[in-house]
Amino acid sequence: MATVQVEVISREFIKPSSQTPTHLRNFNLSYFDQIAARMYIPLVFFYNPCNTAATTFDTSNLLKKSLSETLTVYYPFAGKLKDREFIDCDDEGVLFLEAKVKVKMSEILDDPRHEILDLLFADNLQWNDASLSTLLAVQVSYFDCGGMALSVCMAHKIGDAATLVNFVNDWAAKASNSGKHVSPLLCVPPIFPRGDIPLMPESSPKKGKCSSRRFVFDAPKIAALKAIVADRVQKPTKVEVVSGLLYKCAISAANASSSGTTRPALLIPNVNLRSRMIPPLPENRMIPPVLKREDSLHSLVSQMKEALSDFCNTCVKNVSRGAELALSIRKQMEKVKEMYKSSEQVVQHNCSSWCRFPIYEADFGWGKPVWVSIGACLDKNVIILMDSKSGDGIEAIVTLEEQDMAAFECDEELLAFAAQNPNPLRSQEQRMLIAEAELHSFVAELGKGIE
Repeated sequence: MATVQVEVISREFIKPSSQTPTHLRNFNLSYFDQIAARMYIPLVFFYNPCNTAATTFDTSNLLKKSLSETLTVYYPFAGKLKDREFIDCDDEGVLFLEAKVKVKMSEILDDPRHEILDLLFADNLQWNDASLSTLLAVQVSYFDCGGMALSVCMAHKIGDAATLVNFVNDWAAKASNSGKHVSPLLCVPPIFPRGDIPLMPESSPKKGKCSSRRFVFDAPKIAALKAIVADRVQKPTKVEVVSGLLYKCAISAANASSSGTTRPALLIPNVNLRSRMIPPLPENRMIPPVLKREDSLHSLVSQMKEALSDFCNTCVKNVSRGAELALSIRKQMEKVKEMYKSSEQVVQHNCSSWCRFPIYEADFGWGKPVWVSIGACLDKNVIILMDSKSGDGIEAIVTLEEQDMAAFECDEELLAFAAQNPNPLRSQEQRMLIAEAELHSFVAELGKGIE
């Protein structure tokens, strides 16, 4: 593909449509948000060319108006972070960019390289320091064919991936007049108070000379992985078998790049805890640590199941005792520190599953997205899992140090089950639909020119 040119044509700040009341001016952060890393969580949604008479001007106005209305309910998103403990909800607004991309959307999807996807995020904020801009930053990019990419970067301080997906879907509901009730998904202090717990240092992303790659596991390959471990692991999930394989291959790659030296390894998986509480709460994510060894896939998946069960039984208490949960999480983090003290050679990997999040439900009035991505993650030794559009596959974004990635992406066991960076519209039918929509948009624009 030739060099992709992205031209930003407008830049403005969108404020809530109604002023935030004085008594809501200070939004206190929960314990977990106080210690969260100062970075942006990104998502980019790709939409087919719209078969309506709406112009890009009309589309942008709809997005801005509905965003303003949504921010009235999500008022902390339009504020400023103060210290580490609260947000000043001053209605400063969120960054909103419009851009033109001088290629067809299908050209991007034919070869979805991270360096191209990264151009679709506002000011290159994805995974970067959240103090660089507003707490939320949006960019809408219009392709020559009439297709569109909508990217959103949200500061991790005000929520997690579940919060971001919920926000985008609520925004889409406003734009499409679906009648859906808009309900923010925020981690509030009354549920997870800090109490008397000392404030730990903020998490800091581990940087380095890293490479990020996308691997896709389809349903038949996931079924094959489950079959491998099914004789020893009861009801393995798709997330367990895929993350287990990726972790196993990542440790093999790390050992290979260190002259075959076997190093102790630590996996920190993000786990959905709110649904496991009594009573259940909306989706959110916490982090229990699990010590791992390079081992068979059976053993890794079994360890993951056992660790999750032990963590939930030990740490997850009744919601009325949220401070105890925060204290339990802190103790788990202290264990991680002790592991590092015992050996400077510990290799840590973080795995975050966004599977089962409704990322393909964001319909702003012109249909659901044809693909959703996060671009290239910048943090070392990170694995992020997302559902494929079909819902039965998994897309994995893996970021490793360059020398480790060189071995990882050639791992024969991995490549037996995963395809590296395929066209997200792999079926002929999907590609034909995109081409038809692009042609329809081109003919419509040509007709306007003749008139």
